[in-house]
Amino acid sequence: INKICLDSDESYEGVSEASFKDALVFDSSSQKNNGSVLQENGIKKHRTSLPAPMFSRNTISIWSILKKCIGLELSKITMPIAFNEPLSFLQRITEYMEHTYLINRACSLSDSIERMQAVAAFAVSAVASQWDRTGKPFNPLLGETYELTREEQGFRLVSEQVSHHPPVSAFHAESLTGDFVFHGSIYPKLKFWGKSVEAEPKGTITLELLKHSETYTWSNPYCCVHNIILGKLWIEQYGTVEIVNHSTGDKCVLNFKPCGMFGKELHKVEGYIQDKSKKKLCVIYGKWTECMWSVDPQAYETHKKSEKKDNKKQKNEELEGAENDDADDMPEVQETVSVIPGSTLLWRIDSRPPQSAVMYNFTNFAMCLNELEHGMEAVLAPTDCRFRPDIRAMENGDIDLASKEKERLEEKQRAARKERAKNDEEWSTRWFQLGTNPYTGSQDWIYSGGYFNRNYQDLPDIY
Repeated sequence: INKICLDSDESYEGVSEASFKDALVFDSSSQKNNGSVLQENGIKKHRTSLPAPMFSRNTISIWSILKKCIGLELSKITMPIAFNEPLSFLQRITEYMEHTYLINRACSLSDSIERMQAVAAFAVSAVASQWDRTGKPFNPLLGETYELTREEQGFRLVSEQVSHHPPVSAFHAESLTGDFVFHGSIYPKLKFWGKSVEAEPKGTITLELLKHSETYTWSNPYCCVHNIILGKLWIEQYGTVEIVNHSTGDKCVLNFKPCGMFGKELHKVEGYIQDKSKKKLCVIYGKWTECMWSVDPQAYETHKKSEKKDNKKQKNEELEGAENDDADDMPEVQETVSVIPGSTLLWRIDSRPPQSAVMYNFTNFAMCLNELEHGMEAVLAPTDCRFRPDIRAMENGDIDLASKEKERLEEKQRAARKERAKNDEEWSTRWFQLGTNPYTGSQDWIYSGGYFNRNYQDLPDIY
C-alpha cells in the first residue's frame, strides 16, 4: 500500500471513494507509469531512469538566438525547446529538498553552533544538483503548481507560480512530524554575457526549526553557465552567502569561490561561523560538488599557511605558460578536497545514477520528480507540473510534440492575459499571498495554507 500525500486530519472534497482508494493503492502489476514498481516488502520504489534518453543539441545554433541579447535579461526571450530539460522550474527548486536529512539532523542537535553547521551544509547541498545540469528548466505557467510528499524523508512541499512578469516561484515545505518549515520565493534573473549566461538568485530562503524556536535566512549564490557559443558547457557557482540565525545572532558566511585563471578555486566553498559578538567559532570548507567539512579556526589557519608555501612556486610556473583561448576552458581535473586534520564531515554528495549522462545529468532525486504514479491523477491539483503536456512529451522523447505543446501553452497563457486585461481583472494567486518576511523585512510570498485539503475547485485551466 502506497500512501500518497494523504493525512488523516484532512478532508477530500470532490474526490470519489473509488478514486480515493485508487490513490491509496499502488498497482504493482502496472508498468505503464514510467517505471514505478512496488518492492516485495511493500515499500514503494521511485523510478531510476526516464522513459527516453535526451537528444543531441549539436544541430542547434544558440548564437543565432542570443546574439541580440547581450547584457539583457533573458526571462522574456523565447528559447527553443532543445535547450530545455524535462522539468518545470517549480520542480527544479524542489531539489532543495534532496538532502532533507540535514534539516532533520539540525532539528535533533542540542547545540546551536552544530545546528548552524547542519543548516550551512544544507544550504550548500541545495545547489549541488546543478553541477553539469546545463539544460534550462521550463518556465512555469502563471498558476502552475507542484507538490511532493516524501514520507521516507519526512516532508511535504507545495509550490506555485505566483507571477509571470517578473517570473516568481513560491514554495512551502514542512516536516510531517512538525519539526520544521522551509519556504521562500525565487526570482531568477538571467543575463547573457557573450560567452556565458549568468543567473542572479533573487529571493530569500527561510528555514524555521520549530522545536528550537530558531529561524535562518539566506540567498543562493550566483550561477554561471560557460561556453554557451563555443566549447564544452560547464557551470560555476560564486558569490557570498550569509546564513543568519535570527534567534541567536549567530551567522555563517560562505564564500563560493569563482574559478580563477587556472581553476584552482573551482567549486570551492570556504567560510566561517561567528557568534553575535563576531567571534569565529569554526571554519567550514569543501566543494559544493562534493562535500563540506568543519574545523577549528586555529587548525585551519595553520593549514592555510603551510598550503600557501607549497602553492607559491607552482603558481609562478603556471603563469609562464598561460594562454588565452576563445572558450572559457574548465580545468580538466578537479582536485578532491584536501581534508584538514581534526575536521568533521558535514555532508557528502550522493553518486548519480549510471545513466545520468544521457538523461540530462539528473540526480536520483531529480529522476523521479516528474513521475506520475498510478492513481495520482485523482489526488493532484489539475495545475500540477506533472500534467504539463510539453514536459511530458519531452520526457518521452517526442521533441516535435513537446515544441508544439509548448507553443500552444504559451499562446493560451497570452490569450488569458489579454482577456483579463480586457475585463480589467487582476490575477489572483491561490495558495500564496504577497506579504513581508518578518525576519528580513523584505517582500516575500507567504503560504496561506489549505492546499492539502484537496479542494481544487475554481483553479485556472492552464493546460
